[in-house]
Amino acid sequence: MAARANKKRSSKRTTQKSKKRSPARKPVSRTKRQVYFFGDGRADGRASMKELLGGKGANLAEMTSLGVPVPAGFTISTEVCTEFNRRGQKLPAVVKETALTQLKRVEKVMGANFGQSKNPLLLSVRSGARVSMPGMMDTVLNLGLNDQTVDGLAEQSGNRRFAFDSYRRFIQMYGNVVLGIPIEEFEKKLEAKKHAKKAVQDTDLNDKDLADLVTSYKKIVKSNTGKEFPQKPLDQLWGAVAAVFKSWNTPRAVTYRKMNDIPESWGTAVNVQAMVFGNLGDDSATGVAFTRDPSTGERVFFGEFLPNAQGEDVVAGIRTPHSIIKTSSKSGKPQSLQETMPRCYRDLRRVSDSLEKHYRDMQDLEFTIQRGKLWMLQTRSGKRTARAAVTIAVCMVREKLINREEAIRRVAPEQLDQLLHPTLDRSAAPPPIANGLPASPGAACGRVVFDAETAEEWAERNEDVILVRRETSPEDIHGMYAARGILTALGGMTSHAAVVARGMGKCCVSGCAKLEIDLERKIARIGGIEFGEGDVITLDGSYGYVFKGKVPTVEPELGGDFQTLMSWADKFRRLKVRTNADTPADAALARRFGAEGIGLCRTEHMFFQTERILAVRRMILADSSEERINSLKEILPMQRDDFFGIFRAMAGLPVTIRLLDPPLHEFLPHTQEESAALAKDLGLKDEDLRRKVEALREFNPMLGHRGCRLGITYPEIYEVQVRAIIEAACACAEEGIRTQPEIMIPLVADVGEVSNLRALTDRTAKAVMRERGKRIRYTVGTMIEVPRAALTAGRIAEVADFFSFGTNDLTQTTMALSRDDSGRFIPTYVEKGILPDDPFVTLDIEGVGELIRAAIRSGRKARPDIKVGICGEHGGDPRSIHFCEEIELDYVSCSPFRVPIARLAAAQAALEAGSTG
Repeated sequence: MAARANKKRSSKRTTQKSKKRSPARKPVSRTKRQVYFFGDGRADGRASMKELLGGKGANLAEMTSLGVPVPAGFTISTEVCTEFNRRGQKLPAVVKETALTQLKRVEKVMGANFGQSKNPLLLSVRSGARVSMPGMMDTVLNLGLNDQTVDGLAEQSGNRRFAFDSYRRFIQMYGNVVLGIPIEEFEKKLEAKKHAKKAVQDTDLNDKDLADLVTSYKKIVKSNTGKEFPQKPLDQLWGAVAAVFKSWNTPRAVTYRKMNDIPESWGTAVNVQAMVFGNLGDDSATGVAFTRDPSTGERVFFGEFLPNAQGEDVVAGIRTPHSIIKTSSKSGKPQSLQETMPRCYRDLRRVSDSLEKHYRDMQDLEFTIQRGKLWMLQTRSGKRTARAAVTIAVCMVREKLINREEAIRRVAPEQLDQLLHPTLDRSAAPPPIANGLPASPGAACGRVVFDAETAEEWAERNEDVILVRRETSPEDIHGMYAARGILTALGGMTSHAAVVARGMGKCCVSGCAKLEIDLERKIARIGGIEFGEGDVITLDGSYGYVFKGKVPTVEPELGGDFQTLMSWADKFRRLKVRTNADTPADAALARRFGAEGIGLCRTEHMFFQTERILAVRRMILADSSEERINSLKEILPMQRDDFFGIFRAMAGLPVTIRLLDPPLHEFLPHTQEESAALAKDLGLKDEDLRRKVEALREFNPMLGHRGCRLGITYPEIYEVQVRAIIEAACACAEEGIRTQPEIMIPLVADVGEVSNLRALTDRTAKAVMRERGKRIRYTVGTMIEVPRAALTAGRIAEVADFFSFGTNDLTQTTMALSRDDSGRFIPTYVEKGILPDDPFVTLDIEGVGELIRAAIRSGRKARPDIKVGICGEHGGDPRSIHFCEEIELDYVSCSPFRVPIARLAAAQAALEAGSTG
């Protein structure tokens, strides 16, 4: 594998050129079909058609073809969503006509009639994007009920209570989703009825109570819309289909798409499916299951269900569900599905095992049991934590379900960030004040807030917050994103809060029975202790515990599966991965994460330590070269010791050290106290010091007296830094420690600057080696971070051993953007589609990327063996790393905690490019 990775570039370029000469694929013709049937073992679609049918529709079709029991239905394609929005949110007549034809087929398969009072067929209308967006879009259940069909349903089921329970649910859901009526209006009526009847659960209400609620709900519709609740089932159907298409552009869906880089152009499909009922009695149920534990990745069947309930009750967290598998023999604990419906449990296990083997991935399943018969409503690749993603990928290779390449592709590089941060120090944790379900692992500490808006507002002020809710809903998505953790009173392991938190990598404790919330007073009682808004709590999402105050944390331990996956990634990637580190501690940490050298050591960061800053300031304010040299002599041993520590930590790996870059005034006092102390040290009057400081200030320091310009005007500064680097390397050599110093000149714009400072570097290095009697191999290169340097890279390469693209500054100078100020308007540019991404997060390929291409092309023409890397923040961004692979950089460099992310992203980029084959 290593031999393959070291092929000559000329050979690889020939291969890539030959690929480009291959005839282009013919464009896929636009499909004529827009509505796809599934049912009774036959389906028009299949799993590979996610772009057209969405993930849910494609998988419903696939399950049907596999012989899995799936209620019949049809899927309206994502193309219709695009057309719907283009036509001013109107459904094309041809789509309605085709849907009605497919509806007749559904009626035939299910043996029921839509809109008829005798043996009525009821429908569910659900969204289905090509990737899972849990809870972000809308659903309508029990569609087709009206004042006549409700009696038919009562007769058909022999259960009048069930019929009116379904009707009141339908009016509430349709009223909220389609008619835009706040759901709280319906919930208030329900709570009032339960209070009047002294009912604890919805299930305690009888058929008359529910019929009364239906009447009340219809009045709510009339008072909000001025119209009666629609009684024509076809009107209900078209209204629900349109609402689901519209939900693609709701604020919560838009926010989720932005967070997960889902293009707006994809749209959603709509799945119209025959209803099956989990609320027909004790022999009926609904639930959600995972074929493996989505928190740990352990190969255990995992899930929850509710008897006598509909699916939304589980997902929405309205009631706390029971475990599917028997977990305890304690009396009083709700019985599991395994115990109460053993035959249905066995059927579910058989189906789930076959689906995981078929899809070769952990599956997230939704099911309903209607009078003892199992029906599957959905399967999809399950959301999982980073830990679970790694464990599942590695285990499935061992189980021979997938190969190593597929395992590498399966884990999103950004997810690894979740594995690299602290968890609670259990030895220092006090007794918890309450416990719930460990819905999403990790630890989080922050101030209590009770709504999404406050969470977002406080987070913008750099406050760590915990979002505390009775249960979360899709409208809370922005607050969940802003919060450090989420705590809910209701809901299970598969509730909205749990699923979304796991996808975000947020700590979450759900179903905390000891949590009571008074929203009006903004107070929560947790385990009998009162907390107001702003009070601090800590969550342990791995075990479901809640603690008062702040609890200490410990560094994570990366398990064997993580190391295995990383070792596989290292075998497939071509790009080297270095780190940006300025201290021996950072260097050692990065080595533990697999860094193969240092791509950027910022020497100025060493100057800000308290015991050094005074000497640095004396050097800056010196009136003569002699005074400056005397101050630099104080700094020399400090820098030498730093470099020695870094060289030792990197143990012979390359270390790129950037000579002093920032403008000098950044090191000067910023407070009156600091100024007074410096004036006293220098023996100056306060006004004289102020005059000197002001003389050094610049109107535009970003483009001022900084970088190599300091080395040109004050050569003694760079001489001392080079001396410290080479002396440290000599000291390492005396202890038998190998070193590879790479001395980097910053902010060059002209080859003359590089020539001048290279001569200074070589002169100083040779002098030190003569003094120490050692020979050190070192290289001298430059940062390419201004457009002129990129455009004249061919000339610069004649005197430089390597290029390192400083993409932070190159982005600033190319796009005329300030990294510190552009955050105020860049989100608007991204939102309006002017820019695809924040260019300081993901590299601007069209502009900055073209400059990098040009620089590499001319640089390698002048010096074929020149080493080329990137050391801006983009070195840890997976999408930018794909570009770095494409243009054949030698390495990327990023912060220590992003090193594993870069390693995995580099392997995925190599596999995609075929550069390892």
